[in-house]
This record gives sequence, C-alpha cells and structure tokens, in this order.
Amino acid sequence: MTEQTTETPQPAADSFAALFEASTTRTDQLREGDIVAGSVIKVGKDTVVVDIGYKSEGVIPIDEFLDETGNIDVSAGDQVDVLVEAKENEYGLVLLSKEKADKLKVWDEISAACERDELISGTITQRVKGGLSVTIKGGVKAFLPGSQVDLRPVRNLDKLIGQTFDFKVIKFNKKRGNIVLSRRVLLEKERDRLKAKTLESLEEGQVVTGTIKNITEYGAFVDLGGIDGLLHITDMSWGRVNHPSELFNVGDEVTVKVLKYNPETERVSLGLKQMQEDPWNTAAETYKPGGRVKGKVVSITDYGAFIELEQGVEGLIHVSEMTWTKPKHPSKVLDMGQEVETVVLDIDVQNKRISLGLKQLEPDPWSLFTGKYNPGDVIQGKVRSITDYGVFIGIEDGVDGMVHKSDLSWTQKINNPADVYRKGDEVEAIILSINHEEQKVSLGIKQLYEDPWNYIPERYPEGTVLEVRVMTVNEFEAVVELEQGVEGTVPRAEIGMDMSVDPADVVKQGEILKAQVIRLDQEDRRVVLSFKSADNKELDEKMKFVAERQAQAKPTGPSGRPSATLGDLFKDKLGSIKVEEGAEESGEAAEGEEGDEG
Repeated sequence: MTEQTTETPQPAADSFAALFEASTTRTDQLREGDIVAGSVIKVGKDTVVVDIGYKSEGVIPIDEFLDETGNIDVSAGDQVDVLVEAKENEYGLVLLSKEKADKLKVWDEISAACERDELISGTITQRVKGGLSVTIKGGVKAFLPGSQVDLRPVRNLDKLIGQTFDFKVIKFNKKRGNIVLSRRVLLEKERDRLKAKTLESLEEGQVVTGTIKNITEYGAFVDLGGIDGLLHITDMSWGRVNHPSELFNVGDEVTVKVLKYNPETERVSLGLKQMQEDPWNTAAETYKPGGRVKGKVVSITDYGAFIELEQGVEGLIHVSEMTWTKPKHPSKVLDMGQEVETVVLDIDVQNKRISLGLKQLEPDPWSLFTGKYNPGDVIQGKVRSITDYGVFIGIEDGVDGMVHKSDLSWTQKINNPADVYRKGDEVEAIILSINHEEQKVSLGIKQLYEDPWNYIPERYPEGTVLEVRVMTVNEFEAVVELEQGVEGTVPRAEIGMDMSVDPADVVKQGEILKAQVIRLDQEDRRVVLSFKSADNKELDEKMKFVAERQAQAKPTGPSGRPSATLGDLFKDKLGSIKVEEGAEESGEAAEGEEGDEG
C-alpha cells in the first residue's frame, strides 16, 4: 500500500503565538490512559501515524487495523479514537493504541447499558467451568452461569455453542474485568407475560396448542405459553401406551383439550385422546358375541393374552380359552406382536371388557369324544401322567381319562401307581363313566377281568388243601400266592409250631409249600391259610400250584378289540416287582448264611 501524507498549511505570523499557546495547554492536559480523537495522516507498512494535536504524532501497530479477513481497514484522513499509552517513546513519538481504546469504549458502553437496565447481545463461544463463555461487543468475554442459561437445567450445554442470544448483565466489575450475564431473567419475564395472557382466556374444555417441554414416565408437560399443563399417559391415546416417548419428542407441537384447570394452584390437566371419539362408543355394534375378529398380541400375562382389536379396544384371551388342553403358560401358545384371529365370547361395554376365545376356532375334542365313545367301551392310549391317586390315559387329543388306584386290581392293593406304570406306556382300559358336566372320564383296569372273588369261595372253600408260593415274609405273617392275581396270608401262629422262631427262618420267598384255607373273609376280600394245619393233610393233584391256574375268558369291549392289554401290563410289571423284591431278599439271606458259615 502506498504511503499517504497530509500537509498542513503554514499559519500566519500573527496567529503563531496563539497556536503555540494552545499546543502548550493541550500538552499539559494530555495524560497517559486518556482516550483522544485523532486523524490518520499516514499508513505505513508496519505502523499507522495518527495526529492527535500533540507536539508530535502518535504511532499505532498496523495489526490493530486488520479486519476479520486479515486486510488493512484504514486510510489516510480517517478519524479514530485512540488510547494514549505513552507521551513519548524512544523516537520522540506518542505511543497510541486503537485496540485498547475500543475495548475501553466497549466497557463504558456495557457499564452504561447496565445502569440503564438494557440488554446486551452476545454469542456463546465455549463451555467453561460452571457455565458458558459469551463474546459480546468488542470481543469482550463474559460469563454465563449454568443456572442462568434457561428456565430449567440444561443437560447438554455444548449444543448452545455458536448461538447468539440477548442477555441481561447481572454483575459488572470494570476494574476486575468481570461481567456475569443471565438469559434466564429474560425468559422468566417473557414467561410471566405469556402466562398472564394465557390465563386470561384459559378454561376447561378449551382446545389449545402447545409445545412438549418435558417427558416423564407418567406423562408429558406441555408449554401452553407461560404455563405448563400435564398430559398424563392415560390421556394420550385410547390405545395402549407403554411410555410417552413412543408418541412424542421434546419440542413437538401438540393440540390438546383442557380437561381440568385450577386457577388457585394454576394446575392444568390436558387430554389428547379426548380430541377423538371413544372407540368403545361403537364397540357393541362392531364386536358381537360369536363373531370372528383379528388383532395383535400386545401383552402376555400368567392368566392370558391381551389382543388389540383397534386403537383403544383390547380383548382378553384367558389361558383357559386358548386351547382345549390348558397350556402351561400363554407364552407357549402366542407371541408378542403376533396377528391372531379369535372369536368374541362376551362384551361388557360399561367396564370396557371383551372376552375372546382361540380354541373355539377348532373342533371341541369333548364333543368328538362323546359322539364316539360310551361307558363300557374299551379304549387304548398312552399314559399321560401318574399321580399318587391314579393314572391318566390319553383317549383322544384333548381328552384324558383317569384310572383311580382302587380300580387297578381286584386283589392287590396298589399304594403308588408309579410302581407299576411309566409315562408313555401304551395301555388299554374300559370306560366306567362319563361326566358331561365336568367333562371327566373314569376308567378301570380291573374291570377288564372277572372279579376273582366271584369264584374264590367256590374254588377255595375253608378246609381246602393246596400248594401256594411264598411272596413275602415278615415277622407277623407270610404273604402267599394261590394263583396269578390271588393272594392270601399265613399268620405267624400258622407258620410253625414254635412261636419264638422268626418266620423268615422257617419259610423262604419263592418256596412252594402246602397250606390249608382256614378262613374266607369275603367282606374284606381276604384268604387266611395255615402251613401248620396242612402238615398231615393229603394234597389233591388238582391243587398243586400252577401260577396260570385262572382261565376265565377276558371280556371284549364294544369295539370288538381284545381288552386286556393294560391288565396284562399291570400283572407283568407287578409280578416283576415282586420277583425282584424276592430275589433281593433271597440274596440277602444267602449272604447271611455265608457269613454264619464263615
């Protein structure tokens, strides 16, 4: 840039004295730190020469005249305000600063604005400890505390960096260079103004528009203009809402209805779903009992699943209405979000409840069963489960029958059915009764065979001498088998002549011995025998022990199928259990004898 100079015309001789006197007066008045006006007389490479009316010109570094882009922003003849840093430097020139003069002027302006309660504009430049740094006019830095940023605490202050706002100076110290700003004060004033305006017209039933200000688990707060209203989660939609964030974001504009307004507490309750008609008003016409409807699974509990039929209308499929066989848990039948077709069982518009059924879409297994079977029929199926009181057998899909343990055998007492059967066994039984009201089927095993006590009194009258097989022995008696499925007992007194001898030392399990029937108790279904009284009695050849002596024909059910499979299984298993028990006891006895010999 070419150097520019400004020449000053020479004064006349008669006015020289006056000019000299004025110059001397000004020299005496000029103090370091003063801000004075000057005129640019020369723009050099490194400095700018400014005339301030002093005995010598002043110089300012060229850097103080650079604009934001780095270009020189000054020309000869420009008027500038400068700060006197020194009256004379080593070259005899006045040392000036435009930059410091600008800053001091800004401080003066800020001070004046503070005294007049005026606002100051500034740009948030960075985050600092406790708040934000704000650059105001002249590049002056001010502090904005975090508590003064907004009406509510701001979690993410970084998002405000680079934004320009108006602020109010709440603390000013020129000497320390400390300026504290507040934006919250301005927002509070604006809120109070809007609040007064809003309250003038606010009333229940009014439709208003606001902005989502905050979201919680139980609802959303809506800024209606200086006053907040609560939009509770239950008033957001006629449908199911798990969390308000599913419908809204902070800053969303929403039109709602004023449900309640308390002028004293200034509490406002809002509703969004009330802007639409309640779908339950037409539910009775839409969802009639017996009709088929489709919906989506929106909730699964221990007792059932809720199906959304439309927004705001849900129905419950109780666990008992899911399948004809009650599932362990509803989640075993349905999944969340699954689309299903159901049947409307009942509707209660007043309590807003709809009962739905899923199993009704399939044929009722009980109806199929009763149309196919009658009491007296023989069925075949697998053991589904075993309890302390009986065995459950699957007859058809969805229909089970129970054999009570008292119906397992005519002559043998079964305390634990699990000793005889296992889950999954293929068995047969006869239908004893069908309870249509409770949908229960009673089955029998022993009824597949003739009751032995129909012929025992005739075949084994008192006094009969026969061969029996020892089943078990204890200190009180010996249990013997007369034939397959028919047992009797030999009291200790009838085992041997010497009562002091342990019965187990006299008879062994599995032995075939001669015995005499000494009593028949048909009421208790008990045969009492004696080894002692049979010693001198003659044995008829026909009375020799034959396990398969019973030869009664097995009945056949109405279906024409042989009907003794379950009975055979029962006898085989029961027999094997007793044989195993006998073998164990025989083994223990043998070990005892070996020990005695040793």
